[in-house]
Amino acid sequence: MLERLRERIRDAAGRRAALRLRGGGSKDFYGGEPRGEILDTRVHAGIVEYEATELVVTARCGTPLAELEAALAEKGQMLPFEPPRFGADATLGGCVAAGLSGPRRAAAGAVRDFVLGARLLDGRADELAFGGRVMKNVAGYDVARLLAGSLGTLGLILEVSLKVLPRPPAEATLRLELPQDKALEALNRWAGQPLPVTASAWRDGELHLRLSGAERAVRAAAQHLGGHTLAPGDAGRFWESIREHTHPFFAGAAPLWRLSLPAPAAPLALAGAPLIEWGGALRWLRTEADAAAVRAAAASAGGHATLFRGGDKSAGVFAPLAMGAKRLHRELKAAFDPAGVFNPGRLYPDL
Repeated sequence: MLERLRERIRDAAGRRAALRLRGGGSKDFYGGEPRGEILDTRVHAGIVEYEATELVVTARCGTPLAELEAALAEKGQMLPFEPPRFGADATLGGCVAAGLSGPRRAAAGAVRDFVLGARLLDGRADELAFGGRVMKNVAGYDVARLLAGSLGTLGLILEVSLKVLPRPPAEATLRLELPQDKALEALNRWAGQPLPVTASAWRDGELHLRLSGAERAVRAAAQHLGGHTLAPGDAGRFWESIREHTHPFFAGAAPLWRLSLPAPAAPLALAGAPLIEWGGALRWLRTEADAAAVRAAAASAGGHATLFRGGDKSAGVFAPLAMGAKRLHRELKAAFDPAGVFNPGRLYPDL
């Protein structure tokens, strides 16, 4: 099977024909419009090695994310960054390539923080290996983590080794009634306190907080913060709806923007409906506002904006790059994919 993948890449490079690297297709909406001949990564699947005592798992790109998470759950472990699946067919390769993290991101870290090593096929169909399968393996450039969020533009990810973590022994979710400005103030105040907050979400006057850790610590924090404690089933369904974008906020035809801002940033003066995560650092916005206005507002607050879903993508999905960063992106693309066959335009229009 690996040789067949190599042949497809060599053939495409020889013809300078675009290849659309695709697993389950659950994130086809994300980034620039997909184009090119589909190269289905699901043919290369399976968990290669899982050392539960070492907190490390290695799996192939086409491995269903649900299958991987189920294997971890059997050992009481998890992917700490809670990657959104956005569909039952989501794969590990797509998870890493998209680089998206869920509600636990602010407390645990991003996808790239847990990538220990990777193997990939570059644009010459050569197999490259970076990092390894243990924590103490990084020397020189940490290229494996560079793949997180690259949207398949650098190569076909064959295999990834990830650090995993134990599931917390206790969790509780609180609901508090607060307006947006007061919620942001509270979140930033609590961030400076030793509280086991592992997720937050504010929407329409309600702030939800998830507490995780030792049972005594969770109970003490809940008493300190107050509010209403959700039943475990309701809490699980709520955070799943935030992670998978099945919450009613995410429904509808209006463009969905993802704003990355400094957590203390004040509410933005933009028309539309907001939902706030990650202690204030992630602001989702449903709005028909002009793209330039959204990006200008995010920049003035010290952040940037991504057109996450819907809307007009002709002006680019991600924030424009500075000249130095653009040059670096082009040089990396040329080094890994000299014929430009992998997912052209998916990350930036000219890559």
